[in-house]
Amino acid sequence: MATLSDIGVAAAFNIISVVIFLVAFAFLRLQPMFDMVYFPKWYLKGVRISPSLSGVKKFVNLEVRSYLRILEWVPAALKMPEPELIEHAGLDSAVYLRIYLIGLKIFIPITFLAFAILVPVNWTNKTLENSKDSKLVYSDIDKLSISNIPNGSQRFWTHLVMAYIFTFWTCYVLLKEYDIVASMRLQFLESEKRRPDQFTVLVRNVPPDPDESVSELVEHFFLVNHPDHYLTHQVVYNANALQKLVKTKKSKQNWLAFNELRYEKNPSTRPTKKTGFLGLCGEKVDAIDFYRGEIERLSKEEAILREKIKGSPKAIMPAAFVSFKTRWGAAVCAQTQQCRNPTIWLTEWAPEPRDVYWDNLAIPFVFLTIRRLIIAVAFFFLTFFFMIPIALVQSLANLEGIEKIAPFLKPLIDIKLIKSFIQGLLPGIALKIFLILLPTILMLMSKFEGFVSISALERRSASRYYLFLLVNVFLGSIITGTAFEQLDSFIHQSANEIPKTIGVSIPMKATFFITFIMVDGWAGIAGEITRLKPLIIFKLKDMFLVKTEKDREEAMDPGSIGFNTSEPQIQLYFLLGLVYAVVTPFLLPFIIVFFALAYVVYRHQIINVYNQEYESRAAFWPDVHGRIIVALIISQLLLMGLLSTKEAAESTPFLIALPVLTISFHWYCKNRFEPAFNKYPLQEALRKDTRDRTKEPNLDLKGYLSNAYIHPVFKDEEEDDSLLGGDEKELESILVPTKRQSRRNTPVPSKYNGSSSPSLPDTALDQLL
Repeated sequence: MATLSDIGVAAAFNIISVVIFLVAFAFLRLQPMFDMVYFPKWYLKGVRISPSLSGVKKFVNLEVRSYLRILEWVPAALKMPEPELIEHAGLDSAVYLRIYLIGLKIFIPITFLAFAILVPVNWTNKTLENSKDSKLVYSDIDKLSISNIPNGSQRFWTHLVMAYIFTFWTCYVLLKEYDIVASMRLQFLESEKRRPDQFTVLVRNVPPDPDESVSELVEHFFLVNHPDHYLTHQVVYNANALQKLVKTKKSKQNWLAFNELRYEKNPSTRPTKKTGFLGLCGEKVDAIDFYRGEIERLSKEEAILREKIKGSPKAIMPAAFVSFKTRWGAAVCAQTQQCRNPTIWLTEWAPEPRDVYWDNLAIPFVFLTIRRLIIAVAFFFLTFFFMIPIALVQSLANLEGIEKIAPFLKPLIDIKLIKSFIQGLLPGIALKIFLILLPTILMLMSKFEGFVSISALERRSASRYYLFLLVNVFLGSIITGTAFEQLDSFIHQSANEIPKTIGVSIPMKATFFITFIMVDGWAGIAGEITRLKPLIIFKLKDMFLVKTEKDREEAMDPGSIGFNTSEPQIQLYFLLGLVYAVVTPFLLPFIIVFFALAYVVYRHQIINVYNQEYESRAAFWPDVHGRIIVALIISQLLLMGLLSTKEAAESTPFLIALPVLTISFHWYCKNRFEPAFNKYPLQEALRKDTRDRTKEPNLDLKGYLSNAYIHPVFKDEEEDDSLLGGDEKELESILVPTKRQSRRNTPVPSKYNGSSSPSLPDTALDQLL
């Protein structure tokens, strides 16, 4: 178990690492040759251009005075007001930063109260020192925890009262923030400029019909059921094969450009390559001629496949993007059931065009349930088997327990520097390494499940990542760590004493989590702002692939917030802080340092670096709120279990009300605020439509929407009528032509689609037909 001196060594190492990262960043950001790496957002906005310098100044900043203002990026990052930040980076980015602010708002007052009240209450006992169990492992930090309170003590009333205070304060902060964010979202919706997704609905599970194509069926259905508001539609093509071909062709074009650049630099030698596996074997050929031939071949295949997709009914999926004349019409369609059969004609708000994940639109709707079942089973086994590396990490964190079982390791472990490094640094580093590939695996799982937008993919991946961190990193570390820590006690004591040992040991895991916070939350955040990986990739591209300024801009990798990875990690810190606020308050200052440092760093990155791929209008906030509530409930249940092992029979029952009150609070917030994140009020839609008609009465909305949701592989072509739905003239009549022969013989609606209601009068039905 890490001692106070081990924590000191780890803190010193991590503080030095943070300082090195920040100083390196402050120096590198001033160099002209790295300007595109540290300020790519301003280049994408056209505000910043490459400095036209020559000689040494092109690469190195020779202005000495600029190095004296090496920390000016900190006040610059904090200076931009929130309304300007929303306009600059979007609502998602601004609301994401509020998560860090919530952490500071919650934990700064809690830390002050905990150190003023709980720490003296815990420290003034001698329970651990006077323990009869000589084999119990503890450190000086544990004397500040609830473990140092004797069983059955009246002092547990202090912890109970503080648990209530911490819960009420956390709920108050969450309530105020939920109200603020909901208001920000509605205000953003009202003030944002026109976007295609405001008028468009994604329709899935279009039923098959023997008489009409999908495009004709969609047009017929919406002309009948939304005659005053339907405008146009775009059917969904299965263009995944074409997309792969285009991607392969682009790769070949990059290799061609690379070899042509090599030839320009050295005209005396033509570049060559081997045609075998990965260019390691096979016949040696002229590289330029080879790639030109490959590009020509792929271009012909692309043209053939493109025509095949456009001409084949099998390439059209039973889904479409349907656009309406007004936001009001789109809101009504997206938020209502379209047919008496609730499994067909399913409608939802369309993602904005840049948020669409086109690969998953080609997945038949009927397969989605099967895919999600498969992923649920796979995720269970992934979570279960990951306990093995977690147990390995905990074995590094608890050397004393291993010493007693394997005494031959004692001479090596007793070397102070080695022991401090292993216990203070290695567990956190090892856990960080084990978690590196996890977000990628979880994102692949989410893609397999079939979500149709990038934002939905990230939110799904984030929920799984949080569950994984909760089960493995938090609960797994406590369980396996306790087993290693008190291994000798477990072996030599009776079974009815084991729960008490676990109750004492849970607070002791705070030392492991402190080391993890410093490695992941301090050094990790400081490493984020340095951007070493994007810097190396940019310089390699700049050396070998860049020929023009446009190529240089394309080589930039601004990245994005990465909600699927960063938000669950933040939630882990909320969980740790809320759980250990009453149990081991010594952990709280480390949490505050993380939130403060992360807020400054990510604010700088959002202003200068990240280029968000989409704008979901803070749709993720209910998830953020819900996960903090889950952390709060877990902290209450663990405290309840801990007090029960400490024989606090009088005070423990009073904790039962806390989870009940917290869940009631959550349901209140869910009913009061969550509709603002799931539905678009018709009143707001109508108001915005009225304003648009006043400002732009002659707007060609159909021309604006007709190409908005064409698959990206078709956007390079000239506009093709075969890819567009509906006529180009405004639809002023509800007369709907149909090819369905059955409709001319019987008034009964088609069994395949239910596109009209049998309750319509016969005369009206005849008019429609």
